[in-house]
Amino acid sequence: MSFPVWLTVKTCVACVVLHALISIPIALWSSRSRGLMSRAVSFIVTIPLVFPPIAMGFILLMLLGRRGPIGIPLEQYLGLRLVFSEAGVILAAFIAGVPLMVRPLQAAMERLEILHLEEAARVHGCPPLMTILAVTVPQTWNTIISGFLLCVARASGEVGITMMLGGNISGRTNTLSLEIFNSVTRGEFDVAVRLCAILAGAGLILYVLMEKNRTKEL
Repeated sequence: MSFPVWLTVKTCVACVVLHALISIPIALWSSRSRGLMSRAVSFIVTIPLVFPPIAMGFILLMLLGRRGPIGIPLEQYLGLRLVFSEAGVILAAFIAGVPLMVRPLQAAMERLEILHLEEAARVHGCPPLMTILAVTVPQTWNTIISGFLLCVARASGEVGITMMLGGNISGRTNTLSLEIFNSVTRGEFDVAVRLCAILAGAGLILYVLMEKNRTKEL
């Protein structure tokens, strides 16, 4: 039972890092661009939110598999195999959480008061990167924290995409949520109950943190 818990924790931590490095820049760029490319990116970002997880996982499996258009060059030139690996589990959880991070943050960064503060900083000679770090990020910090918490919650409970992309291999890619499914399938209901209790405890902690962050925002 310890491996699914450890893999879930590792996946959540990795997702936070990936969202900080990828989702936040995407939200910033899409909030400042009005071109066709930004609209296309916004559409792609929204897909995991409205598309069935199993179907989303199947598409990723076809793209990233050993014979997929992305999987072939990844394995041939970089030696990377994402399908049925821990990296695949992390990627699945990250993709599932992208719209929960990008869309709210994009809306927050489009607020007029933030745009005016950024313009004032530029008028006073503040470089673009410093403007982002000193103005944009602090003004949207509560939204960023909420996004991280939502993405962690989504990663800890993700099943559909992870099952397709990770394969639900015991001792290798079975996360906490998938192990609940496995325990029920094996008839080990007492194990499933304990795992559900762990998820419920984690969910309660995330809820308390989100509520505290919400009160700060008010």
